Amino acid sequence: MIALVSANVRNRGRHGFIVVAVLWILAALATLASIYASYVANTAIASRVNDERIQAHAMISAAVELAAYQLSASNQEGRPTRGAFNFRGLNASVDVQYHSEAARIDINDAPKELLAGLFTALGARPAAAQDYADRIIGWRTNSRQDGQLIGKEASAYGTAGLAYAPREAPFAHVGELWLVLGLPPQLVERMMPYVTVFSGRADINVLDAAPLALAALPGMTPDRLNGVLLGRRSVRPENGEQVLAMLGPARNGATLESSRATRVRVAVNFDKGPTRAAAVVILILEDADEPFRVLSWRDDADGPIADEPPRTDLR
Repeated sequence: MIALVSANVRNRGRHGFIVVAVLWILAALATLASIYASYVANTAIASRVNDERIQAHAMISAAVELAAYQLSASNQEGRPTRGAFNFRGLNASVDVQYHSEAARIDINDAPKELLAGLFTALGARPAAAQDYADRIIGWRTNSRQDGQLIGKEASAYGTAGLAYAPREAPFAHVGELWLVLGLPPQLVERMMPYVTVFSGRADINVLDAAPLALAALPGMTPDRLNGVLLGRRSVRPENGEQVLAMLGPARNGATLESSRATRVRVAVNFDKGPTRAAAVVILILEDADEPFRVLSWRDDADGPIADEPPRTDLR
């Protein structure tokens, strides 16, 4: 009898152990199921985001090609300096604006007076603005005399303890401004929306330039600037000479001409999803196998695009 009771106790102990083991297994399976469900959900989200990026890239490419088509439909003399249009994609609307790079100050070709004027317009003191302009010119100019291995500007970088020297050649990208000796970072950040390396011009287009870029023109005054901003709202592009006349002594740094390079701004607005943006600079080619060439492509896949000046004063 005692043996029978002992056997029953042992059997119940085994059964209890089995139940506990089964419960642990079920808990483990539930955890694995939860992890798998989370993985599937994250994969689905990542796939959707990636799919949106692919679609956005395709629509941005289409927008750039349409802008290039509009620009190449006329010759250089009759080519518009700016324009805008929109179109509808499969599940998004696309807004496109483009304007000539002549609306920006080219840091490779602008004279010292225009560069200093930009720094002054950004808030620098006049004497400091002159020094900053010298630093930009020093970066893009070979300062070595005959027989010298190191020029005056490169020596200044070495004296400052920098591990690099100025390019002593044209800027390859506006981002090189961050490397120029003595330029305050806050001024570099603020000047980005108003500069370029693609214009190839020493002047700026008075009809398209942002107000702050116009304020950089040598001889510009607040009253004259306000008059120009008001005047170009009412004057048609073909009558742009009237706006030039309003500049007075600041006219020497202004033009009505465009550059061959054009900046295309694209916003892809998904019906159900975020807005994707891009800024693409293209060069219209003449008598070439391809109608245009992409000089710069920036989209917000790697971060926001915030280097465009306000253009609310334009028609």
